[in-house]
Amino acid sequence: MNRSFHNKNVLVMGLGVHGGGLGVVRWMSQQGANVRVTDLRTADKMQDSIAAIEAEGLPVVYTLGEHRQADFEWADVVVRNQAVPPSSPWLALARRLGKRIEMEMTIFLQLCPGPVVAVTGTKGKSTTATWTWEMLKHWRPDALLAGNLRVSALEALSRITPQTPVVLELSSFQLEAFEDPAVSVHIAGVTNLSPDHLDRYKSMAEYGAAKQMIYRNQSAARGDWAVFNADHPIVSKWAEHAPAGVAWFGVETTPKPPGVFLVAGKLVWYPPDGESVVLGGPEIVRVPGLHNLANAACAATMSLLAGAPVEAVRAGLASFGGVADRMESVTEVDGVRYVNDTTSTTPASTEAALRSIDGEVVLIAGGADKGLDFAALAPVVAERTAAVVLLDGTATDLMERQFREAGVHIVGRYDDFARAVDAARNALAGKGTVLLSPATASFGMFRNEFNRGEQFRQIVRKLAQK
Repeated sequence: MNRSFHNKNVLVMGLGVHGGGLGVVRWMSQQGANVRVTDLRTADKMQDSIAAIEAEGLPVVYTLGEHRQADFEWADVVVRNQAVPPSSPWLALARRLGKRIEMEMTIFLQLCPGPVVAVTGTKGKSTTATWTWEMLKHWRPDALLAGNLRVSALEALSRITPQTPVVLELSSFQLEAFEDPAVSVHIAGVTNLSPDHLDRYKSMAEYGAAKQMIYRNQSAARGDWAVFNADHPIVSKWAEHAPAGVAWFGVETTPKPPGVFLVAGKLVWYPPDGESVVLGGPEIVRVPGLHNLANAACAATMSLLAGAPVEAVRAGLASFGGVADRMESVTEVDGVRYVNDTTSTTPASTEAALRSIDGEVVLIAGGADKGLDFAALAPVVAERTAAVVLLDGTATDLMERQFREAGVHIVGRYDDFARAVDAARNALAGKGTVLLSPATASFGMFRNEFNRGEQFRQIVRKLAQK
């Protein structure tokens, strides 16, 4: 890879609204590249990103609301946003024109001097990545967290030394670009696999193949490790084809080294050789649910393999308080707790959320279609909730039908979020929990799932003020 972008024509394909495209624009401008942005969204849909570029005075040219062949002909390098599918005809044009196609992560991983610990999976990857970072910070305070968390990895490059641990959360969309053998990570963790993004992938097998790219280019000679969920029937089998070291984590299976497992209510580290070590258990972990103990076990395994001492891992287990938008306890008003789990965009993650809450629950769910089915979630919702409030969206018709068939009590369907939250509160007989855990994507009523979570926080805080 030519590591210099000075005077190169760089076309950023997809500025987006999560900050990743903005980070690429900033970094490329700092490298002396000539930057153009092309995005199918119009300017009014990306006001914050464009305002940030203009405020910094970056010399960027825009093509918005469309893509143009002339821009791809102009480019030396096309940096595609993860939302752009590999099958895009514009990427096919770039390939025919012989253009170099990159993503932020492919550039970052070829330039990063520090050891990279990366996490993927359908559920729990944000929590696990952040928890891993928490553990590593107790060992190396300069540890960095970036990736699929609205944090630009490229912009962090200047702060990374060969000793700086870097933790990345990687989505399947980002991993699609890991075909280049030079793109790899030192430690790769896979939390689990369940149906998701089936509007983009033709099958679960294709979706799983994208996830597997996180460890495909690892090397035993470099001392790389892949960390697999021993409890998961699909993910555990991937270890048979891992090209480097294999480690494990689990909360329901018999321990096998190396790895961290839940044994007799305690998280226990089984090293490659030597004696097992008790790290701690639910009494020191502040985030609820068996699924979060699995996330903790995965994070601890990766941190220990990265070189963190046991004391740092124990400290990180105890100090971690959760991640915003993921089972985030916003506040309690008149005996009602409001929990923001907006990033639960699959039925499996909403099921895990419901199983982690005791007492009466009213669920707020529904939204945009990703090709997912809610039949398996429906009986869990019927069992674990007093009522459900639905948000309008392209997936909500199917959700409502399958929920009703399972006997779920549905209060109503709303295109006004404040009214939906109010209806959820009124559906509680007394004390209990209003849980926002949509099981769907966010687009339609909201810009993205984080905007959905922020609106929820604002609505709930207004209730608290009253």
